[in-house]
Amino acid sequence: MDIKNFWRNKKVFVTGHTGFKGAWLAFVLKNFGAEVTGYSLQPPTSTNLFNLIGIDKEINSVTGDVRDLEKLQREFKIFQPEIVFHLAAQPIVLEGYKNPVETYSTNVMGTVNILECIRQNESVRSFVNVTTDKVYYNNELCYGYRETDELNGIDPYSNSKSCSELVTQCYSRSFFSARDVAISTARAGNVIGGGDFAEFRIIPDCVRAALKDKVIEVRNPNSIRPYQHVLEPLFAYMMIAAAQFDDKNFAGSYNVGPSENDNVTTGELAEIFCRSWGENLCWESKAFNQPKEANFLKLDCSKIKTVFDWQPRWDIKTAVEKSVEWYKIYRDGGEVVNCMMNQIENFLEDSNDATRKAR
Repeated sequence: MDIKNFWRNKKVFVTGHTGFKGAWLAFVLKNFGAEVTGYSLQPPTSTNLFNLIGIDKEINSVTGDVRDLEKLQREFKIFQPEIVFHLAAQPIVLEGYKNPVETYSTNVMGTVNILECIRQNESVRSFVNVTTDKVYYNNELCYGYRETDELNGIDPYSNSKSCSELVTQCYSRSFFSARDVAISTARAGNVIGGGDFAEFRIIPDCVRAALKDKVIEVRNPNSIRPYQHVLEPLFAYMMIAAAQFDDKNFAGSYNVGPSENDNVTTGELAEIFCRSWGENLCWESKAFNQPKEANFLKLDCSKIKTVFDWQPRWDIKTAVEKSVEWYKIYRDGGEVVNCMMNQIENFLEDSNDATRKAR
């Protein structure tokens, strides 16, 4: 599939477009010629990718809460989207412990509301609900979770995303089996990349320390996570949405994660960051008592590899280097938009190389 040409003139609705992943997705779609409406709350941090790249001037940007069904219905009716990506969420594990009611209401009822809007609008042909690798019941065993494993996240955030998966499956069976609309969920690992300024995430923590010339403090240095550059899952979401747009047989649930040898500990990731950043940057462990988080988390991506002949493009070292490149351009007052466009082109070139090698 020519992924660029597919998106030209497609009408795409993106929830959560003011967040880190959502802003990257809206940027890619717009640059591929799609007509994009974004629906989201205001950006979650004062410094944020959404405002830095001015994507609000390039798309139809609507400020709204996914819990507001009436407003969502109105925007769907006006725009009549063909493809919907649902990224809006309360995405932080620790915040889920602090505000469980808001976490569940956003992540569960927000999904219900999006699916209800799709049910009421015949224009939609493809829907991808973006969840997380944390939807699985984590038994701390050393194997990658598969799409058939139990959905039962252990903390409020993870559990709410498990519920979002179940809601999506229920709506798909109950309302869309006889309609020409394909529905998938995508369970991605921990994403990194330029433009993330969130609290309680390792790369933004590293950047904040680097910019202040301080030692990086790592809370869970021994926790293993499937880290990957943000472009990896975004292009996977777009691939799934495009494939099922023409063939409902591609609909389903898909893990999206790094290669086996790129599942690293948070401490290892911090070390890779320090080497890439340079300037004598270093890190130290600052483990402390805090709410329960999974220590070991890995995804088995056999399904998406088999169905789509998909392969990860950038290893963890490259993913960190691309992230550092963006943040240093930002620090020095450079053109981060140009950096992003170059990285997208590099990613597409490496995608072709990875596919050829896999064959």
